[in-house]
Amino acid sequence: MVENNEPEQHADKNRYWNWVIGFGIWTIVGLSFGTRSYLQAQLNGSPVTFRETVPSYCIDFYIWGAVSPLIFMLCRRFPIERGAIARRFALYLGVGLLFVLAITAITIPTTWYLGLTNTTTNPTLGILFNRLMTNPFMLHQGFLAFWGTVVVAHAYEYYRQVQMGRTRAGELSAQLAQAQLAALRMQIHPHFLFNTLNSIAALLHKDVEAADRMIARLSDFLRATLKSSDKPVVTLAEEIEFLRTYLEIEKIRFQDRLIVEIHVDDAAMDAQVPNLILQPLVENAIRHGVGRSTLAGRLLVHAERSGDRLEVRIEDNGPGLDPKQQPQSDSERVDGIGLVNTRNRLAKFYGNFDFRIANKRDMSGAVVNISVPFLT
Repeated sequence: MVENNEPEQHADKNRYWNWVIGFGIWTIVGLSFGTRSYLQAQLNGSPVTFRETVPSYCIDFYIWGAVSPLIFMLCRRFPIERGAIARRFALYLGVGLLFVLAITAITIPTTWYLGLTNTTTNPTLGILFNRLMTNPFMLHQGFLAFWGTVVVAHAYEYYRQVQMGRTRAGELSAQLAQAQLAALRMQIHPHFLFNTLNSIAALLHKDVEAADRMIARLSDFLRATLKSSDKPVVTLAEEIEFLRTYLEIEKIRFQDRLIVEIHVDDAAMDAQVPNLILQPLVENAIRHGVGRSTLAGRLLVHAERSGDRLEVRIEDNGPGLDPKQQPQSDSERVDGIGLVNTRNRLAKFYGNFDFRIANKRDMSGAVVNISVPFLT
């Protein structure tokens, strides 16, 4: 079995870039404070070199950067939030003071042993330590670094929570859509099965051999649907194969009274469509179109790719829709679930779709037109 290490690699990459960005930010802060201090000393005529100021400040802020993950953890564990503002501010003041004293105590000997200290004014480490540990400027600078990190940590945590919320919302929305699609799709199976069993029952009194053939075709159809029952999406080619199996059943029932034509553009065969989306439309056309006509019924299924759209057309030569009721035709010919179910499934799967049913121009039957995005 091949393990998928992509999530771990992605996390490692993010962690690496977080450290790079953090290093860059603390470098900019150190250079900014160090350059300002150096220029201020030059204006005041103090005997301070660039090497004694800018690198020292950078080291100080690099140490702050090294301990900043601890401050981030503190902010994540004890965020400043409504209902606990006073307590949290008191906590941060105490912890901030400890951070400032600890980092100052680390910075002083570090700069001393790296030779970044003016030994004329600070001949020993002890003098330097006593001078800077109680220096208000060092305390002020330390609290600026601490509270600046606290602000950034809260902003980052807020952003992270928002992103996590959006991700969870997106996942829940996708799961809900899949569940709704599955529920709508599962309604089709008993609906189709009951209609077919009724037809078989009727044929048993007229033509036992035809009923036997219909049972065999029904078995083939159910086997095909069960084989793909865990696939909410299939290619148009697979959907057409399901449709042909279903139509074999209907041809047995109607015998010579049903003529079927299926024309599908080769370029449309790979389109992704909801599983079993065409069968209820064809069943609707047969039941309300061909089934109500005394003449030979003709059914046409046409599908093609038109740019970035998949166009599907289903026609019959039945009596068509009642012209007075045609504006409500989406629901007039629904028996149980039919077209309403199909419309709902298209809406859940595509969002952007066009679904229309109307009489043909010559009033010789009805036509269903579907236009959806071409997905592969």
